[in-house]
Amino acid sequence: MIDESLLGTRQKALKINLDKRIYGSFAEIGAGQEVASIFFKAGGASGTIAKTMSAYDMTFSNAIYGEDKRYVCEPRLLKMFAHEYNLLVERLDKKRGEHTNFFVFANTVETLNYQKSNQGHGWVGVRFQLAPRSTPNDAVMHVKMYDNDTLLQQQALGIIGVNLLYACFYLHDDPEAMIKSLMDNLNRDRIEVDMFRLTGPNFKHVDNRLLSLQLVQHGLTEAALFGPDGNVLQASEAFYKKNVLVLRGRFRPLTHVNMDMLETGYQMFTHEPGVQPDNTLRIAELTLQDLKAADPDIDEKDFLDRVDILCSQGLTVLISNYQRYHRLVGYLATQTKQQIGVILGIYNLQTIFDEKLYENLPGGILEAFSTLFKKNVRLYVYPFLHQDTKVLRTCENFELAESQRYLFAHLIANQRIRDIKNANLSILHIISDHVLKMIQHAEEGWEKMVPDEVARLIKEKCLFGYPCDRIKGGFFLDAPRAIDALPEFEEPPPL
Repeated sequence: MIDESLLGTRQKALKINLDKRIYGSFAEIGAGQEVASIFFKAGGASGTIAKTMSAYDMTFSNAIYGEDKRYVCEPRLLKMFAHEYNLLVERLDKKRGEHTNFFVFANTVETLNYQKSNQGHGWVGVRFQLAPRSTPNDAVMHVKMYDNDTLLQQQALGIIGVNLLYACFYLHDDPEAMIKSLMDNLNRDRIEVDMFRLTGPNFKHVDNRLLSLQLVQHGLTEAALFGPDGNVLQASEAFYKKNVLVLRGRFRPLTHVNMDMLETGYQMFTHEPGVQPDNTLRIAELTLQDLKAADPDIDEKDFLDRVDILCSQGLTVLISNYQRYHRLVGYLATQTKQQIGVILGIYNLQTIFDEKLYENLPGGILEAFSTLFKKNVRLYVYPFLHQDTKVLRTCENFELAESQRYLFAHLIANQRIRDIKNANLSILHIISDHVLKMIQHAEEGWEKMVPDEVARLIKEKCLFGYPCDRIKGGFFLDAPRAIDALPEFEEPPPL
């Protein structure tokens, strides 16, 4: 067996060139034909390349693919797919369609400009067959390029383009291996993949939400995003000119408290200057740290359980590797120039003021706060009711070291930190960990602690370890089976 990660870029291109089954076109606009040039230089390119083209001029590009307001965007890439693939099949199917897996490689890319004032990025993809005359699949990704030189960015684009095409034909049976292979002969200092999606008849079994998780897991990006419909999103597209309100949590499960945090925080956020409800994105964020809380190996089913619940409430889901709030805000600030709101509990606020967390920063807590409290950022703090003392913890009785009190007072006075005043105090006894245990043991009453739709999904899909097998097996229904036929219990499960 060959370790695919040890193959050089030119070796990958040569292997494709010598594979008589693979034949197609390259269409690259915006950054030169960097990918196609690697195949030409590898040797044997006539065995792979039907056509290469680069419609660099906008007028030519529009004449071929139609007009778009933006040229470096996914819709442009999909138009390139459709046009070039139809031409390929139309002109070559009769001649070689019976024994050929056709493909179109396409990208639309913006590299570093002369002033070096922009962010290099692009859309890259392959439309490809895995059997002659079969319906094609699509592999689409968005990349960001960080080299401080245009030629180096083009080089990185060429390498990742070859990696993608190679993965589509030789690693398609293992989507996670496809993802990891994208960074062969590259590193994150040079390029980032913040969106990846596989669609088509050969990938019906693939859940692209898991691919988003794997992008973060394997270090191709620090954050990945998908919408309420489960479709993966590219962050800068999704956040473009949007106000963003985010709630971080484990959501295992989503409770009435979580929903009250979102609703009351949203009410305050939409009353801020410049924030419109119809232009606000509500985000539920899951961090890798929280996903690994119980086990360093992330339980993919558990992850999807949480995502199903969040999406059922119309939320956009962000998966990130940002353990510190200032890094989360720093990320969001690169995606939107509009208002940013962060909802958090009083104990998370206490953590934010822990100076030990910022010992690795030259400027310590002040450096972190310069990012966390940008002029367009506000924190909305949800209260906590101590169940023994019945004391309500808010910003008004928030305890801090003497050295931090003036800093906190400054943030309060300038409304960078605000108490959520209209929280539903009657539900503050609900704790997610307790609800989870009740669900897993089918105890009475947990349904009242979560939204109705969440309760329905948990029961229907057996989420979070809900014992559907025991309940549906008959003991709880009209036709009970013998107790000794059930899995062992110390006592019969509660009705």
